[in-house]
Amino acid sequence: MLKGKKIVLGITGSIAAYKSCTIIRELIKKGAEVQVVITPAGKEFITPVTLSALTHKPVVSEFFAQRDGTWNSHVDLGLWADAMLIAPCTASTLGKMANGIADNMLITTYLSMKAPVFIAPAMDLDMYAHPSTRRNIDLLESYGNKFIEPASGFLASGLEGKGRMQEPEVIVNALEDFFTCPKQDLFGCRILITAGPTYEKIDPVRFIGNYSSGKMGFAIAEECARRGAYVDLVAGPVNIKVSHKNINRIDVENCEEMYNACMERFDDAEAAILCAAVADYRPDTVADNKIKRKGENMTLRLAPNKDIAASLGKMKGKNQVMVGFALETDNEELHAKEKLEKKNLDFIVLNSLRNKGTCFKSDDNQIKIISRDGIAEYDRKPKTEVAKDIVDRLAEIISLPMPF
Repeated sequence: MLKGKKIVLGITGSIAAYKSCTIIRELIKKGAEVQVVITPAGKEFITPVTLSALTHKPVVSEFFAQRDGTWNSHVDLGLWADAMLIAPCTASTLGKMANGIADNMLITTYLSMKAPVFIAPAMDLDMYAHPSTRRNIDLLESYGNKFIEPASGFLASGLEGKGRMQEPEVIVNALEDFFTCPKQDLFGCRILITAGPTYEKIDPVRFIGNYSSGKMGFAIAEECARRGAYVDLVAGPVNIKVSHKNINRIDVENCEEMYNACMERFDDAEAAILCAAVADYRPDTVADNKIKRKGENMTLRLAPNKDIAASLGKMKGKNQVMVGFALETDNEELHAKEKLEKKNLDFIVLNSLRNKGTCFKSDDNQIKIISRDGIAEYDRKPKTEVAKDIVDRLAEIISLPMPF
C-alpha cells in the first residue's frame, strides 16, 4: 500500500494540472507523504499556494528558494522519494526527459531520482500520436520509466486516439498496485488475451462448440494485470468474472466476433496471448428457426472459420510479442512447432489430453513452452500458477532491448 511512502509529484504546464489536487488528496488519504515539484509553466495553471495547502509542504519550483543563496537540492529529493510521479506530463517535458535537457527543477529532480518514475502523459491527442512523441515515450520506457496509459478521445480526423491524462483514481491505483505487487515487469504494457470457447450457431438453439472453460485465459489475464499490464480480454461464452480493475473484458460468442475484436485492438498491444479454443469450422448456413426432428439423417455442411492467430501473425510488428496455445492428441511437439512457425509466434504453450485431469474444465494444467530456443517442461499445477510461468516467459521477452 501507500502508507508511509514518500512521493515526489511533478506537475507541468498542462490544463490537466488542476487534477493534481485530486491526486494529492488521494495519495495523502492512503497515507503517503507528497512533495510537489512544479515547472514554471505549471504555475500558470495552478498556484503553489493551493498545492502547499494540500501537502503541508513548501512547493519546489526554482533552483534557489531565496535570494540569500538557499537552494533546493534535487539530489536530496532523488534520495528521499520512494517514487516519483509526473502528472500531468506534457510533450515538452517528455522531450526534455528523454534527452536530458535539465533546464528546470523538475527535470533535474527526475535525472537525480533513485526511485521508480511514473509518467502520466497529458496533451492533445494528435500530439500524443506524433512520431516524435512516440519516440520519446519509447526511449523513456527503455530507461525503465513506467507510463500510465492516457485515456481515449477523438483525433482531429475523427478517429479515436489517446492523449488525455488518465483519471486521478486510476493514476493513484497504479502506484498502489506497484507497491502491493513488487513484480511489476509488465507495468504499462497493453496485452490482448483471448479466452474460452466460441459457439457457432446451427439454429437459434443449437451450436457447434467445445469444452473450454476459459479458466486458463482468465488466470493469465489476472496475472498480467496484477503485474501492471492493461489487459483487453476477449472472452467467449464462459461463466467467469474478472476481478482486476485493469482488465477490459469484451464478450463475444463466435469466431467472427472474436476475430473482429482482436483486429480492432492488436495494433495497440505490446503482446497478444491467444488462449481461446476457437472453433475451426462453422455451419455453412444458420437456420432462422429451430430445426425439427424428422427421424432421418441430417447433413451439416461446415465452412472454415478465420484463423485469428495466423491473421495477427501477418500483422505483427517487430516490437510485438505473440503467444499461442496448442492442444494436441498425437505428435504434440511436432504439431506445436509447425504452428509456431506457421503463425509467426514467439512461443507456444502446449497442452496434451494425455495428461488426465488437466485441460478442459480442470483447475489444473500441465504444459510445455516451445520456442525456437527449445522446450521447457513444467510440472502439473493449478492454472493460477501455470499462468505465472507463462507470464514470466512473456515478461522476459518484453524486457529485452528493442531496436529504435
